[in-house]
Amino acid sequence: MSGKEGHAPRLFGRGKGHALRPRQQKLVDELLPRLGLPGEITDRAVLANDETPLWLEIGFGSGEHLITQAQRHPDINFIGIEPYLNGMAKALCAVEDHNLGNVRLVRDDARIVLERFPDASLDRVFILFPDPWPKKRHLKRRLISPEFVTELARLIRPGGRLRFASDIAHYQAWALAHILDNGAFAWTAKCADDWRQMAQDHVPTRYEGKARKAGRACVTLDFIRKSCA
Repeated sequence: MSGKEGHAPRLFGRGKGHALRPRQQKLVDELLPRLGLPGEITDRAVLANDETPLWLEIGFGSGEHLITQAQRHPDINFIGIEPYLNGMAKALCAVEDHNLGNVRLVRDDARIVLERFPDASLDRVFILFPDPWPKKRHLKRRLISPEFVTELARLIRPGGRLRFASDIAHYQAWALAHILDNGAFAWTAKCADDWRQMAQDHVPTRYEGKARKAGRACVTLDFIRKSCA
């Protein structure tokens, strides 16, 4: 751990923006607690039925990707972790509007939440366009770090998948290097188009649209968790 008072450096900016609308606030107060996780997680069955795949999205923004994937895959359970209140409120509205019963949401720092998860409990993890913290003095705030990749290796079952996407070239290279250096993941790319073009099952996000409009190249890096030795 690092930072003041022994805490890990904060990975996200402000926790909330403009005041929520009445419906949004009601959902935050009433629906979010019902969609959250229990205080104690003893095994994978607490998160999802053992026979049901469990997919996680870290930092889902306003939830466009998470909600669409949950609609496409009603037979899969989803967990979304997002610290930004206004994004969480939008996702809650979508969960209610589409009557989704396969989504759980947590408003917190993903690192803290995931410490409670059992080993090999996740089938797939999405980290899409996380804050790049481009200034050199802020690099320690990036979500992708040697320690966090080790945590992902603990959480993703052998054969499970990890997807990282970014529009920042330095972060793309940073993530690829850190994930491969860990040794637990195999990069699936066979040619340049495999990472220069978004995967067929990818769901575009609002942020991604802004990045492309600004002329920034968006890259997707897909990995498979290797079998344990």
